[in-house]
Amino acid sequence: MDPNAEVAFEFVPVIRQYKSGRVERLVPVHPVPPSVDAATGVASKDVTIDAATGLWARLYLPDLSVRPISCAGAGEDEDGQRRLPIVLYFHGGGLVVGTAADAPEHAFLNRLAARAGALAVSVEYRLAPEHPVPACYDDAWAALLWATATSTSSSAATDPWLRDHGDAARVFELGFSAGGNVAHNLALRAGSSDLPGGARVEGMALLHPYFLSPSCDTATGKDWVRRKLAELWAFACGGATTGSGDPRVDPMAEGAPSLRRLGCGRVLVCLAEDALVTEGAAYYGALLESGWAAGDAELLDSRPADHEFHLREPDSARAVILMDRLVALITGGYQ
Repeated sequence: MDPNAEVAFEFVPVIRQYKSGRVERLVPVHPVPPSVDAATGVASKDVTIDAATGLWARLYLPDLSVRPISCAGAGEDEDGQRRLPIVLYFHGGGLVVGTAADAPEHAFLNRLAARAGALAVSVEYRLAPEHPVPACYDDAWAALLWATATSTSSSAATDPWLRDHGDAARVFELGFSAGGNVAHNLALRAGSSDLPGGARVEGMALLHPYFLSPSCDTATGKDWVRRKLAELWAFACGGATTGSGDPRVDPMAEGAPSLRRLGCGRVLVCLAEDALVTEGAAYYGALLESGWAAGDAELLDSRPADHEFHLREPDSARAVILMDRLVALITGGYQ
């Protein structure tokens, strides 16, 4: 058979790869350019982080003439200039599809930056299979180092938005689905590494995170999806994985790093009605079992809303509650 026509792997409706190596991404993507958002006043732009790897990010700067109540008396430098918390965002897509430029993700970041008064950095990490895991984790680490270094440096070569307005002492990680997996692994690395210039990851939010654990009860009625997600993980790793017991995708696996090692002060775990909900709930339970205080590890269960409800239906009651909780995490609850 023609290797350009013979399928080597597929997960419909996500991705298909042929034996020739050709890849078809089946998830519709609707990229939009950076802009000034008419609804929120948030400005966005695309910046290169590492030209050698192609790593880039879309930055979101809220309207500085609008001062949210949450920012009063906080995040100011020695000259009394307002400093904004930095939110590192990682999009979903199973580590194989998606982009920071996708319209729903772009609209979500506009709303978040405006509501939280935060400077958001939406990371365009490299995707498998062209760039197998751990490329996504390496990109996340590079983005964290870049964002915190450029916001503490006076060099003209650094990004002016981060340099002039970012507060590297208030960094937050936010990941949706596969992006939640990336955020978790980044927080583990941040817990054992030094960040530049007093930078600090204060909090992390995992929205319907992509974890897989054979130890979890799988009676969700989504067994086929779970099997395909396990196959997708192996595919994203180029086969270089122990499977669903790999600590990178199963934080509850025997021998996985303790969740006490997460390099942040607060965690919000968000659940939805999907094939990942069992692991999400187990992750929250593992946080508490590892010694996290209930006040520092929070759970938001949005069921029966499904996996992407906050992107597809941003004005729904549950999406508004989710946004409120994210804003409270970033602002310390001063809303």
